[in-house]
Amino acid sequence: MKNQIYKDKKKRNLSFNSENKKFVLKSICQNSSVPKTVRWNSVLKFTEFNKSSNTNTLVNRCILTGRKKKINKLFRFSRISFLKLARMGFVSGLTKSTW
Repeated sequence: MKNQIYKDKKKRNLSFNSENKKFVLKSICQNSSVPKTVRWNSVLKFTEFNKSSNTNTLVNRCILTGRKKKINKLFRFSRISFLKLARMGFVSGLTKSTW
């Protein structure tokens, strides 16, 4: 699991670092007032980006366990880790309900 967490962090850093460059190149590609040669060069640069820097390849993982299924988006924990933390009282605002 540690290897998958490491890979996920690496992918997130790659996508974060290349986000601005991609946005600029994409806007140049779509701008019709720019000369064709500049637009073609921007398309070539855009295609040279690494596939792993794409934001579609990112997977939401649990912070503690690295589990990728049943993730609570608000807390970024898997359901199992979230239940354990809630039972121990580490999640603020949650109490065990009794009736």
